[in-house]
Amino acid sequence: MTDMRTLEVLVIAPISDAAFERIKAVGHALGEDSATSPFPPALKVVDGRCTFEAEYRDAWPPATARRYLPAKPDPREVLPRAERDRLLSTAEVVLGTFPFPMDLRVRSPRLRWFHQIPAGASNLRAGDLWGSDVRVTTSRGLGDTVPMAFHRVAPDRARHEFAPRAYRPRLVQGKTVCVVGLGGIGREVARLCAAVNMRVVGTRRRAVAGEPRPEGVSRVESADGLHALLAESDFVAICCQLTAETEGLINRAAIAATKPGAVVINVARGEIIDETALLEGLANGRIGGAALDVYCGEFEGDPDRRLWDDSRVLITPHVSGETDVSLHRGVDLFCDNLRRYVTGQPLENEVDWDRGY
Repeated sequence: MTDMRTLEVLVIAPISDAAFERIKAVGHALGEDSATSPFPPALKVVDGRCTFEAEYRDAWPPATARRYLPAKPDPREVLPRAERDRLLSTAEVVLGTFPFPMDLRVRSPRLRWFHQIPAGASNLRAGDLWGSDVRVTTSRGLGDTVPMAFHRVAPDRARHEFAPRAYRPRLVQGKTVCVVGLGGIGREVARLCAAVNMRVVGTRRRAVAGEPRPEGVSRVESADGLHALLAESDFVAICCQLTAETEGLINRAAIAATKPGAVVINVARGEIIDETALLEGLANGRIGGAALDVYCGEFEGDPDRRLWDDSRVLITPHVSGETDVSLHRGVDLFCDNLRRYVTGQPLENEVDWDRGY
C-alpha cells in the first residue's frame, strides 16, 4: 500500500469564499481522475487570507498600505507571528498577491511554487523570492483592459460651470498607435485598437523575420526599431514588463523621436518612463498628453506633483487591469496551473529570472 502524499496549498491572497472553494475543488477533481496519476496527492488548502495584513503594514511603506490594504483591518489579521510562521513552514504552494511577506523564502522551507495574482513580476524584487530556487508564476497576459481617456467632467463639476472649449475629443479611427511590448496585455490592447480601425504597430523583445504578427498588428519591430515606430505614432501604449532593458526606455531620445503631439499611455511600470523627460516633452509640446496608470515609485509614495498639476496628464492608481472578473481569472489560472503542477506539466507564465519576467 502506497502512502498518499499531502500537497499543502496556502492561500494568502484576499480572494472570495467562492474562489477559495474553487481551489479546493481542484483536489477533489484530481482525486476522482485516475488518469492524472495512480496516486494523486491529497490536496490540503489552508486559509491564510488577511492574516498577514498587520505584517504588511509594518514591513511595507505607508503608501503601499494605504493603496493596497483595507482601510479597516480584517479581524482575522490578528494572528500572532508564531502562527503565521507555522502556516508558512508547511506550505509547498502559496497563492499570494501584492503586497506579500518580504522574507517569504526564508520562512517557507518547503515552498516550491509561488503564484502571484498581479501580472507584473518586478514588484517581487523587494522580497527574497527574486532569483531564488522557488518557481514563481504570475497572471500576466490575461487581457483585462480598462479604457483610459482624458476626463474634463470633474473640473466642471467642481466649478459648477461648463468649459465647452475644453471638450475636444480626438478621433482615434485612422490614427496610429505604437504598442510597446506585444506580450499578453499588449496583444489585447492591439486587438482592441484594431477593432476601432486604428493602425497598430508595436515592438517585441525580439522580432523574428517571417514570424506571424499578432492579431491586428501591421508592423512589428524589435526594441532597436522603437524610435522609428514612435515617429509615426499618434498614441504610444506602454505594455512591456519592467526589466533592466526597459527601465528608462522612454527617455529624452525616445521622446525627441516621437511624433509631435502624441499621447503617451502607460499601463506597465512607471520606471519605464523617464518622468523628467516626459515633463520636458509636455512643456515643449512634443508630447500632447499622458495617461499614466503607473508612475515612478508608486509602491513607496505619491506621484510627482508636477504630473498631478498638469491638466494634460491623467493619473490613475494602477487600476487599468482591475475589473469585476480580473481576480477570478487570476484564480482560474492558478487552478489550471495547480493541475499542471500535480501532474508534472510545465506551468503557464513561469518567471524566467534571467529575462526578469
